Amino acid sequence: MKLFSTAEVANILNLPDSRIRSFVRAGFLAPARNKTKTLRFTFQDLLFLKTAKSLLASRVPVKRILRILSSLKRQLPDEQHLSSLKIYADGRRVVVWDGKARWQPDSGQFLFNFDARSVMRTVKLPAPKPIKANFTAQHWFNLATELEATSTEEAKRAYVRALELDPKMSDAHLNLGKLYHDTGMLKQGETHYRAAVEYGPRDPAPCFNLGVLLEDLKRPREAAHCYKEAVERDPTFADAHYNLGLVLESLGEKKEAFTHLRTARKLYLGK
Repeated sequence: MKLFSTAEVANILNLPDSRIRSFVRAGFLAPARNKTKTLRFTFQDLLFLKTAKSLLASRVPVKRILRILSSLKRQLPDEQHLSSLKIYADGRRVVVWDGKARWQPDSGQFLFNFDARSVMRTVKLPAPKPIKANFTAQHWFNLATELEATSTEEAKRAYVRALELDPKMSDAHLNLGKLYHDTGMLKQGETHYRAAVEYGPRDPAPCFNLGVLLEDLKRPREAAHCYKEAVERDPTFADAHYNLGLVLESLGEKKEAFTHLRTARKLYLGK
């Protein structure tokens, strides 16, 4: 059986050696080691890492990726491999396609394709209810969360209306920031993430999301500060420890990076 070195995997997947080693430390996989203790990866390890890289690029949390891939191992027949599947992020869902069916591996729920136009022709839908003029900020927030699945722009407008009524609603700032972030409007996303950090002083999520955005803006020192604040707010936040470890490693702070990556691994494995 062909085995691959870390350098070969890095070349094949276009990943830095340090990121591959961090995947191993975080518990993504457990490659074999030769007599000199050098990591040796199988073809299945490569597929595993390729899938993890793709999902991370879609901002799927590390802990959820581990859970998804673990679920897939249980769901697939022994003779079926990851190479036969397409795994991708669809909005906030992770979907698996095997050529015949689509399903969400973390829930096991199958997804079906419907022709929306044919449904509209055969089903008479009730007229939409007019929006009440006396909607509260919470009403607008709830509406926005529902609209996210069908119209990002309408969801944004609903969050804006919520914030007009309650400028300190941290969850609205957080969700609106995420919508801006996901659509590439990073400056607007940063503004709302920072407001969520301020108005939700106990919530680690705004700090974490702001850290991810600052990494996208190539501002790693600021990102590290945000991840540190996230783990201060919640020491069990595994993804924050993991991202902090990676950023610190890229900044040359190896010792502190190892500490956070080790903590993330323990949290992922439930130790």
